[in-house]
Amino acid sequence: DPIDGSIAKNQGVRWMFEDGSRVIFRLSGTGVAGATVRVYLEKYAGPTENIFSHAFTVVEPLAAVAKELSGLTERLGREAPTVIT
Repeated sequence: DPIDGSIAKNQGVRWMFEDGSRVIFRLSGTGVAGATVRVYLEKYAGPTENIFSHAFTVVEPLAAVAKELSGLTERLGREAPTVIT
């Protein structure tokens, strides 16, 4: 973790970008079938950036990169998530 320096192993796949943003993919679920793929998008905002922008607008470009890097559309056959929180 870039904040506290802790290391968590086997917790998913993480891409970190030069601007401090990151994308994390994790499987969630206890069974061997029907697991949920959770995608976390974290966009770094520098001191001159508008922190009052809508969160979806801020991470939309990062989501496009995550979609391309992961290949989830091709692998899962879905164009969009079923749940957004």
